[in-house]
Amino acid sequence: MRYHRSMNRYTYRAEWSSEHREYVGRCLELPWLSQWAPTMRQAIAAVEKAVDEYLAECEAEERDAPRPVTDRNFSGKFLVRTSPSLHAKLAVEAAEQNVSMNQWVVQKLSDRPPIGLFDL
Repeated sequence: MRYHRSMNRYTYRAEWSSEHREYVGRCLELPWLSQWAPTMRQAIAAVEKAVDEYLAECEAEERDAPRPVTDRNFSGKFLVRTSPSLHAKLAVEAAEQNVSMNQWVVQKLSDRPPIGLFDL
């Protein structure tokens, strides 16, 4: 799918690097593309500019660019593989909370406090 520069809806993050003593700006959809700057805003602006340049190259060369994460459709389902011991631990915790394993894992993933039958 092609994305014109004016349609840049990619996801950006900036974080401080103690080692480099600067912020690094990243585009989640293009993880190899990062930019360093003294401020968070400058790092984000720099990586946005780099993404726009990359998208212009893609458009000029008629190459597809990755879809923005926010434009993707998610089913709400994903499979998680874990060790048997962690599976057992989670099953015990879910039983202690009197909730399903699925509900317990969703609560843990979303960092919400558990809501069990006894909390109602």
